[in-house]
Amino acid sequence: MSDVEIRDDRPAGRLEAVASGEVVGRIEYFVLDSPAPALVPVHTVVEPAHEGEGIAGSLARELYAVARREDAAVAPLCPYVVQWAERHRDQAPEPGAGLLEAAREWLAVHPGRF
Repeated sequence: MSDVEIRDDRPAGRLEAVASGEVVGRIEYFVLDSPAPALVPVHTVVEPAHEGEGIAGSLARELYAVARREDAAVAPLCPYVVQWAERHRDQAPEPGAGLLEAAREWLAVHPGRF
């Protein structure tokens, strides 16, 4: 998978995996400011032709790396990212108290966003 670039399209709320100029996978997320800064992944999608190539895992790993660089937490609502975090506890610290609830509340107030 060395030919896949991962880029953060923050205005669109997408972390994208790009191969040969084509988006082959993405994590859709939003940024939570309170009670603490957090990235909140909601959906992970990999194009069918690229399933099984490790793209979703690479996206999840990079999401946590972005959060570390920004001194933010990750409050995963996406089932894939939740499972990935459980398997990679060394790279995926638990979100702080109240972050998951705050993320769910934000999503309930913005139902058309995802």
